Amino acid sequence: MLQVAFIRENKDAVIAALAKRNFDATQVIEDVLAFDESRRSIQAELDSTLSQSNKLSKEIGQLFKSGEREKANQLKEETGQLKERSKQLTEQLNEKAEGLTQLLYQIPNVPHESVPQGNTDEDNEEVFREGDVPQLGDKALPHWELAKKYDIIDFELGTKVTGAGFPVYKGKGARLQRALISYFLDKNTEAGYTEYQPPLMINEASGYGTGQLPDKEGQMYYVGADDLYLIPTSEVPITNLFRNEILSEDRFPICCTAYTPCFRREAGSYGAHVRGLNRLHQFDKVEIVRVEHPDESYKALDAMVDHVKNILRELKLPYRILRLCGGDLGFTSALTFDFEVFSTAQDRWLEISSVSNFEAYQANRLKLRYKDKNGKSKLAHTLNGSSLALPRVLAGILENYQTDEGIKVPEVLIPYAGFDTIS
Repeated sequence: MLQVAFIRENKDAVIAALAKRNFDATQVIEDVLAFDESRRSIQAELDSTLSQSNKLSKEIGQLFKSGEREKANQLKEETGQLKERSKQLTEQLNEKAEGLTQLLYQIPNVPHESVPQGNTDEDNEEVFREGDVPQLGDKALPHWELAKKYDIIDFELGTKVTGAGFPVYKGKGARLQRALISYFLDKNTEAGYTEYQPPLMINEASGYGTGQLPDKEGQMYYVGADDLYLIPTSEVPITNLFRNEILSEDRFPICCTAYTPCFRREAGSYGAHVRGLNRLHQFDKVEIVRVEHPDESYKALDAMVDHVKNILRELKLPYRILRLCGGDLGFTSALTFDFEVFSTAQDRWLEISSVSNFEAYQANRLKLRYKDKNGKSKLAHTLNGSSLALPRVLAGILENYQTDEGIKVPEVLIPYAGFDTIS
């Protein structure tokens, strides 16, 4: 979340920047500043009351020592009143602090200056494109038909066991999934990312820490009996490993990678664009997460973008990169680049990765700080990216690598899969 001091010092600039998201922040910003003013006033009175109480306590001790018991007892009555007032002020302060936090949760991150104006994904800015789209002819099939033809993914069986959006991978389909996971993890660890295997459930504090709560509460699966949430991405547990931490500067950069299943309710998602692997309730993803010094976070973002580029080059998939506009930017992100692979059989672009810099927004929620060279505590920057999400990468491979003889496996994956063709 945004820092109150930053809002107070840059009120008009914050409101103007958030307008790029089509978010009218005027009223909530006014409410934040009013709450903060009230909170600071209560804090000042509390500090004064405690100071007066402490002063009287010292005087009482001296009076008792000098035998002036009557005067000492009179002052004790005053300190009792001051302690009661301190208790009331503390309760008021806690209420104001909680109210202020809830208001701040309603405000999205301020977009980076390079974020383009726009309302929907149609206004996103294409910044890079690479790879040749294969010419497959009229007989080309979409991946859900190829999956059925070669018996590698069973969508109906998944519906029987659980429901729509929970596919069952079989035979070479399952092995290709495993090959992609291993390949992605190897590429990430070779690039200096430390591999983690985090929990698949998070508590409420973790959800608030990275911004899934309260913004995306309805999109997460909730286990009510234990008050836990199934993770929407490994970004959440990995980033929360550093919640309430104060780091030394020499620990930067912190680079993490993890493979996990991901769970998303995707409420309200219907239509042909969600067929097959296009949108699922459970899917596999390999993630990269970085904790960075603020001065280095945008260099780190560029490095993450280049890293995903290299993976897609090795897979030889046609792809493009979009800079998300204000209206399509995630709630917690300052700047996001989306990678999309071209699905030849569907004749459309499919999002396969988002690489984002959250600047200090998540760190402020997480209380993730570092000590600078002068010993001053400051907020770190956090970043994350898909490297990569499997379903649409697999869809792109199945569709773009299909031939009359079967589906070719990308050369880089053959050592991992143990076969070169699905037929």
